[in-house]
This record gives sequence, structure tokens and C-alpha cells, in this order.
Amino acid sequence: MGREFATVGVVGLGMMGAGIVEVFARNGVAVTAVEIDAEALRRGEATLRGSVERAVRRGKLAEADRDALLGRVTFAAGLGALGAADLVIEAVPERLEIKRRLFADLDRVCKPGAILATNTSSLSVTEIAVATGRPGQVIGMHFFNPAPVMKLVEVVRTVVTADDVVADVEALCARLGKVGVTIGDRAGFIANALLFGYLNQAAAMVESRYATREDIDAAMRLGCGLPMGPLTLLDLIGLDTAYEVLDTMYRRGGRDRRHAPVPLIRQMVTAGLLGRKSGRGFYTYEKPGSAVVVPDEATPHPAAEAPGVVKVAVVGSGPEAAGIVEAFAAAGHELVEAADADLVIEAEAGDPALLASLDETCKPGVVLATTASSRPVVELAAATGRPADVVGLHFFGPAVGVVEVVRTIRTSAATVATAAAVCRSLGKQPVVCGDRAGFVVNALLLPYLNDAVKMVEAAYSTPDDIDNAMKLGCGYPTGPFELLDAIGPDVALTLLRAQYREVREPGLSPAPLLEHLVTAGRTFRLG
Repeated sequence: MGREFATVGVVGLGMMGAGIVEVFARNGVAVTAVEIDAEALRRGEATLRGSVERAVRRGKLAEADRDALLGRVTFAAGLGALGAADLVIEAVPERLEIKRRLFADLDRVCKPGAILATNTSSLSVTEIAVATGRPGQVIGMHFFNPAPVMKLVEVVRTVVTADDVVADVEALCARLGKVGVTIGDRAGFIANALLFGYLNQAAAMVESRYATREDIDAAMRLGCGLPMGPLTLLDLIGLDTAYEVLDTMYRRGGRDRRHAPVPLIRQMVTAGLLGRKSGRGFYTYEKPGSAVVVPDEATPHPAAEAPGVVKVAVVGSGPEAAGIVEAFAAAGHELVEAADADLVIEAEAGDPALLASLDETCKPGVVLATTASSRPVVELAAATGRPADVVGLHFFGPAVGVVEVVRTIRTSAATVATAAAVCRSLGKQPVVCGDRAGFVVNALLLPYLNDAVKMVEAAYSTPDDIDNAMKLGCGYPTGPFELLDAIGPDVALTLLRAQYREVREPGLSPAPLLEHLVTAGRTFRLG
């Protein structure tokens, strides 16, 4: 018979800890909620009560159920109240020395059969476990914020975690209505190992002024269907927390430079710009703790009206060209021959000879755009005698509400403004960025997909578990392997190779497993 877990203790009642208390109490489990002192305990109780009251107001929780939930929770200051707990979960700050000291104290306080669990998102569960005299009864239970809503729990076993402990915690996750994904003790586990490299790279784009915070966030929300952009998410997580997670992953995860926190994050933490919790991070908020963004000095001014583009020519014969023609026709633009157009779009995979020919055909002042995404736009611009008039327009399909407007080092500001105005006339959000492999969306998306492949290649997890982790833990609409199969492994490999060739970053080298699948003509789901 497995453990019953009649009583559970939770140490640390910040947003995450209070959320974990709520998860257990909602599911009929008696909880002892512990903080370091009376003041911290008062704040933690207020956090829990505020959450359940919001659930009542929204019709998600009946008043009687609220009362029953709160009746299952006992609040206490100090660890002495945890002596009878069958399971204790900590949600204290993400510092190894703090967690090791806490687990040594819990080992002395808790009954011999109790399981001790850490909610760490990046630290070594093994290093925490060996601070106790019961390492076989120590396990990771990584909940995701907000814990009452997010369905995923990463169950992290160490090399000494007992099999019955793992089985009992897996059964407990199911009892709580959660999907438990069991994995080994590796830096970042699944979700954070995939998420934080992406977040760090987005911060690097802001740091280098490659694109604005608004455009980067819009690109990933509208281009990939993510619930929020990476910089908004960093503000929600907290820049201090993000720095600690990235630094830990860099040190524990083979010193991959993509996990080394970019200097901008460290500088923001030093300046106290921690995100929503401090009222300012990448964005400025109405007040500390608020989700309401207010204008600041970096907020873009309303776009000035660019010269009108009425007549458009699309040069190309494939499905992409046909979709672009349809979009412009639906928006009321007149489709004409290139010689009469205000805007000419080359949609033939970036042919320099075709651009040179259009240069001779088109009248002066015409904007020449290319949809090429696998070669630098500046190479195509150099084939013309008017590089200032050449811009990239990277469309994602009729249903996607964003277009990447790619400026080269020669593109004029007037050309960029005209191209952005044209995108808005189609009902699409222009995202202005530099001329770099992958632009914004693919530059952030493809390394994330490649990292997921490397996890499978290393036998760390399975495609299904990784997909579940990202959908249930991060709210992504599709998992990385579902997305890879939709894109096509061959397309993904081509884009990754282009990014790797440009920067020669070892972490961007395509996973051998991806190359082998492409060679074999297979996808990740072979059944």
C-alpha cells in the first residue's frame, strides 16, 4: 500500500508556496502552512485568502467550498508544527544554501517516514538531499505558477530517491488533478531548461537594440500563439529570480553561453528593476505588484502616417505569393504590374537576379520587398542600385497577425516606415528588426526546438513528456515536437543551420538526432 499523505506541510508562503497550499487544501488534504515569523505568516495567509476570494468572485469556487478549503489549513510560525506531516514541501527562495539548511532542520523535526520535497526550479535536488540523513526520501516537486491553475508538476528523482517514494508522489500528483512528469536531476529540468534560454536570448535582443520590447513580445504572441511575450514573462517571473535560475543553469548545465545571464539582466537586478514585483522591469507598471503597464520613456510614439501605398505587385508563383496577393486584394490594394507599382514584393525565395531585374523595371522611389527568410536581406539589396529602398517582409501565413519588417544596414527610415504602414493596412502587426538569421520569431523559436531534440537525444525525457511539460507548465498552445512535425524537421534544420553559420555559437549547432531524422525522411512521431 502506498502512503496516504493525510497531512502535508508547506514551508514558505510567497506566491508559489501559498498556491501549493491552495492546491492541497482544494483537494481535501490537511495542510500545515509554515513561515519563518509571524509577519511573514500574516502576509502568506493574506496571499492565500486573496487567491480563494478571487476564485469565489469569478465563480470558480463556491463560498461553502472556500470555507472548507480554509478550514483545512493550519498556519504556524516555525518548523516545530511539522512533526506529524507525511510530506513537507518547501517553497523558500531559490538559494542552495538556504534550502540545504532548511532540509537539515526538517530532517531533525519531521517523523522518520516523512517525505521531504523541494519546489526548486533549477537547483540540484541531489545537493539538497544530501544535507539530510534520509536522501532516499527526498524528491523534487516542481509546481508552476499559478499552482492552482497550471496542471504540470515535474517530479524530480535523484540517483538515490527510493522507487516507492517516486511512485507515491506520482500517485499524489494524480490525486491533485495534476500531470506528473518524472525526470532526472538535471539543471532546469524540462520546462525551465527550454524556457530560460529563450528568455535570455530575448533580453539580449533588447540589450543590443535589435528590436524593441514591444515588437519582440508581439512577435512571439502573434507569431507563435504564446500566452505572453518573453519580456512580459520575465517581468512576471522577476528579474532577480530569472538571474538566479540562469546563473544556476549556466554553472550546472555545461556552461552553455546561452544560459549565461546577459549583462542587462544583472544590471536591472542591481538597479532594483525586478519586474512587476518592484513596479518596473522591462516595462513600467501602475504600482509594485500590478499587472497594468503604463507608458514610460521607452514607449513608442504613435506611428506617423507613411506615404500611401495603393498599387502593389507580387512577383512569385508559389503558395506564399498567392497568399500575399489575396491579403492585399482583401485590404483594398490594387494589384498591378511591377512597372506601375508603389510596392513590389519578391516572393521567389530570395533571388538576387530577380531583384536586379526589378531594379531596372521599377520606377524611382518604389519600395522593393523580399520575403526571403533563409538568406540575408542585404545580399539581395546589394544586387540593386537602390539598397535604401529594399526591405524584408517576412509573412507567416493568412491566419498569423504579424509580419517581420527587416531593415538592413542600408535600408532608409522612410522605407521601414512605409513597409510598417503597409503591414498595418493588412490588419497585421509590424515587427521591425535587424537583418539577422531567423529575424525575431525563428531566432527565438528554433534554438528552443533544438534544445528539446537534444533532451530526447540524451534520453532525458520523451517527446510526449516534453510536449506536456511545455503545454501544461508554460501554457504553450503546442509542444516543441508537435511544432517540429508541423514545421517539418527538414525546414527546421535548414533554419538552424543558417543561424549556426552566422554566429558559430556551439549551443545553436543542430542536434545530430534532428539531422538523422531529416536524412531518413522521418518525423518525431513515427506511429
